[in-house]
Amino acid sequence: MENITSEQIRYEEAVKRVKKLKGFYTHALVYLVINSMIVILNIQNLNEGESYFQFKNFFTAFFWGIGLLAHGLSTFLPYFILGKDWEARKIKELMEKEKANKWE
Repeated sequence: MENITSEQIRYEEAVKRVKKLKGFYTHALVYLVINSMIVILNIQNLNEGESYFQFKNFFTAFFWGIGLLAHGLSTFLPYFILGKDWEARKIKELMEKEKANKWE
């Protein structure tokens, strides 16, 4: 088995973090583009004197927004609550427990 250095572990964690960030930013961009198109289509299809502010016009943006919020929280919140090095500490802790259990 290969010896994995802490530098390699940090690199792999950084790669995972960048992938999560890229996924969130892509999700946010698609959300903005699609919902902008929906707004434009809804405005074009309004009857004369009809107000845009109806629930049906915000349905997609609202519920998709909840999903985007959940995605954002899963991407950014662990670092705010658990701290920057939480993953590294947890990995080390679990590896030490497993190592201790092998010798028992």
